[in-house]
Amino acid sequence: MSNRRDFLKKMSAGAAGVAVGGTAMGMSAKSYSKIIGANDRIHVAILGLGRRLGAYYEPVARKEFNVELMYLCDVMKSQRESAAKKFSKHIDYAPKLENDFRKIIDDSNVDAIINATPDHWHAPASIMAIKAGKHVYVEKPCSHNMHESELLVAAQKKYNKVVQMGNQQRSSGHTQEIIKEIHNGIIGTPYKALAFYTNTRGEVPVQKKVPVREGLDWDLFQGPAPRRDYTEETWDYNWHWYGWDFGTAESGNNGTHELDVARWALQVNYPTRVDVQAAKRHFINDGWEMYDTMFATFNFGNDTVINWDGKSRNGYDTYGGGRGTIIYGSEGSVFVDRGKYILFDRNGKKIKDNKSTSNEAGTALGGGGDMTTTHVGNWFETIRGKGKLNSHIAEGVISQAMVHYSNVAYRIGHGFDVNDQSGRMFDREAMKLWGREYEPGWEPTL
Repeated sequence: MSNRRDFLKKMSAGAAGVAVGGTAMGMSAKSYSKIIGANDRIHVAILGLGRRLGAYYEPVARKEFNVELMYLCDVMKSQRESAAKKFSKHIDYAPKLENDFRKIIDDSNVDAIINATPDHWHAPASIMAIKAGKHVYVEKPCSHNMHESELLVAAQKKYNKVVQMGNQQRSSGHTQEIIKEIHNGIIGTPYKALAFYTNTRGEVPVQKKVPVREGLDWDLFQGPAPRRDYTEETWDYNWHWYGWDFGTAESGNNGTHELDVARWALQVNYPTRVDVQAAKRHFINDGWEMYDTMFATFNFGNDTVINWDGKSRNGYDTYGGGRGTIIYGSEGSVFVDRGKYILFDRNGKKIKDNKSTSNEAGTALGGGGDMTTTHVGNWFETIRGKGKLNSHIAEGVISQAMVHYSNVAYRIGHGFDVNDQSGRMFDREAMKLWGREYEPGWEPTL
């Protein structure tokens, strides 16, 4: 890396008077454009090319971000080929296509990775990348369990890399504005936040053992998870609902975002108590193997509370939108989602309505939009030393903890107390789920 940058520094010294159309050295405009700004260019790889892919077109393609996409990586051949075709509409060069992310991690020319793999790969792959000297943007949930959260933060500290979680509402202008106002007392003393997500997900096929789909590296897809037979509906989006090998249920899939906003508004860290009511309520005989409906309560030491109301398969519009967060204070309340915030006084009268120009997706699969672009751009600028992360991983894992606590409480069938300093659960049964069983040889380590 230092050799590359030293070389480019020398090249840039003579570049100021060179016309874009060509050079005395016979350089084409395209070649010339690759030199300009090369000393500041970030070489990036994207791991996981599924539904989240579209969120990265703009961050990678925008000239001011000065990024070169070196690799597109996925364990499914068709995903790689499709991603290359889609990216060709946004960039004028062809990144390499790779099946095995470990080869990318071994490439010293790669500066940073965007980790959009399935949940069970988020922390293990990110830790491996950090150890190899890469900066990491890891999509939510940043970990599959609390043990991985600990390791991820420890890796960031040990190797001093820039690690940001993909909770992109932290980079939302209107959300930043109203959170600052809340902290400055605009609704008095905030005491409660309700985070919600509502969707109408349909029936899910019952898993059936079939031959591994052509082009899929099933062993690498499983990675750190214990080995199991391949079932047709598992490699794609439905891994979210087919047990705990790969997914973290709806709380991890979407609750992370709204719970993070709730915690941010209330300025709380770990809770002291967690209780949940959760069950599978819809399509009882289909393949969905976990809860599709949850109401969780997180109590905090300063007499504040956060509720999470997640309805995956019932579209009743309880709160006025598919997703969002409501913050209650002694002198007023706030409704905030990805598109706006609305400020109310104590009597429920609307005081201010700030509609954002954001086009960030709400409940659509994959999402993406200008919040993500800004959030990824914030990561790029922090890598360059010109910015400060909006969601440092050490902050992200605390919000992620509420997801893990809610899932643990559901799985063991009862609530529990939590040490609000360390995050440890005061319940032996719960602590058995602090980590997970790994496929031998795939355990994440520092």
